[in-house]
Amino acid sequence: MDFVEKLKTSADANQSIVCMGMDPVVEKIPIEGKPESVIVKFFSDILEGMITEDILPGMVKPNYAFYAQYGFAGLRALKKVIEIYKKNKLLVLLDAKRGDIGKTSAAYAKESFNFWNADAVTVAPYMGSDSVGPFIEYCNKGYGVYVLNRTSNKGAVDIQDLNCDGKPIYMKTAERLVEWHKPGTGVVVGATYPKELEEISSFFMNSGKEIPFLIPGVGSQGGSASEVVEALKKTGNDLPKHRINSSSGILYAYRKKDTSDFVGAALEEIKNLNKEIGLK
Repeated sequence: MDFVEKLKTSADANQSIVCMGMDPVVEKIPIEGKPESVIVKFFSDILEGMITEDILPGMVKPNYAFYAQYGFAGLRALKKVIEIYKKNKLLVLLDAKRGDIGKTSAAYAKESFNFWNADAVTVAPYMGSDSVGPFIEYCNKGYGVYVLNRTSNKGAVDIQDLNCDGKPIYMKTAERLVEWHKPGTGVVVGATYPKELEEISSFFMNSGKEIPFLIPGVGSQGGSASEVVEALKKTGNDLPKHRINSSSGILYAYRKKDTSDFVGAALEEIKNLNKEIGLK
């Protein structure tokens, strides 16, 4: 089964294309203890609540940097968190945004898939084909690779909107991704730029390639899940292979709701996102 089929199967099983970003900030977690134990318990408690209430997302996305900031304790926590979520048959996307010269990328790819045991990884394309290629080769083994295309941050315009032969860089990047594509090759396109998302979606649909989107920026960054769905549907792009991400909007929803029940608040946020997306 290639990674796109895994995405569709997971969406059907969990009735969700929500991707829950897993970005630990110990100061925001209402659990006492050292970073490793706090992080593991936080995500274990959320997972237990998901299973109990049968509210499972379509994928989870731990961001490497949020664990690495706590040194080896954070990295040990990342290893444990990935293990427990995969044990419960959730797809795990390691958000590492790797990318370097060929041999170095090959080492990063080996780390992502063989050591961290991630189902997919995010990569940066701006060093070219020999940088992205070692990751995409793993698509032959059923893994996924999400290449940065049109990112959700405000500074994305600084480079990605630059004109190149009459087209913005993000569209030139999309063209390269069609050339490099293997089943399981996906893209990162931010929810904060719905017009560009529609443009990129239309281009990929016309290419005939099945390319899954990871769509961050919903929630605290101001993106709208309903606008994302509208853009995808407008271009005839079926929802089950895509994932709409929310990180702090889910994890720390309890802070906005002024409750100590962080698990209940997170589950409610996933339910609300599922309803807004309307996959069913």
